[in-house]
Amino acid sequence: MSKMNLPNKLTIFRVALIVPFILLLMGESSGWVWHKALFGGILEYVDYIALAIFIIASLTDLIDGKIARKYNLVTNFGKFMDPLADKLLVSAALIALVELGRIQAWIVIVIISREFIISGFRLVASDNNVVIAASYWGKFKTAFQMVMVCLMIADIPRLQLITDIVMWIALGLTVISLVDYLVKNRAVMGEQK
Repeated sequence: MSKMNLPNKLTIFRVALIVPFILLLMGESSGWVWHKALFGGILEYVDYIALAIFIIASLTDLIDGKIARKYNLVTNFGKFMDPLADKLLVSAALIALVELGRIQAWIVIVIISREFIISGFRLVASDNNVVIAASYWGKFKTAFQMVMVCLMIADIPRLQLITDIVMWIALGLTVISLVDYLVKNRAVMGEQK
């Protein structure tokens, strides 16, 4: 196997960060004894440490794509792993937030279902040698979802109204981007090999 390039290393790093992120975010609520023993004096800041890890992981998504395109380091591994790493990170965060009671499960089901639908649709397109570009709606959706997750991890009571507004915008953009994606690319489902 050839040496892994920097964008792919960043993608793997993003996946690896999911473990400490979830351990920090979920530790206390899950009653894990080691959590209190390990973090004792800084327990009240554990959510903020988890938030910092989530932000770092999210930033690697911006960086790895730019580096890959700028230096022509795009690989099949990167094409596969990069979107998968994003979905794993956001899905893990949302599921943890449901467990913590910071978001309702049905909202997370809508968001994750959208990702499954788009992934399946892309698979069909790929089988028919059709490349589907990301839309602006999808980019807005991702941005609002990331902000929503950050606000929910921070869990600052004074920002609850803003958190709720961002959540509803993210949810709306999730549905709009799905509909836009399917309508613009509906011919893909009619393609024959």
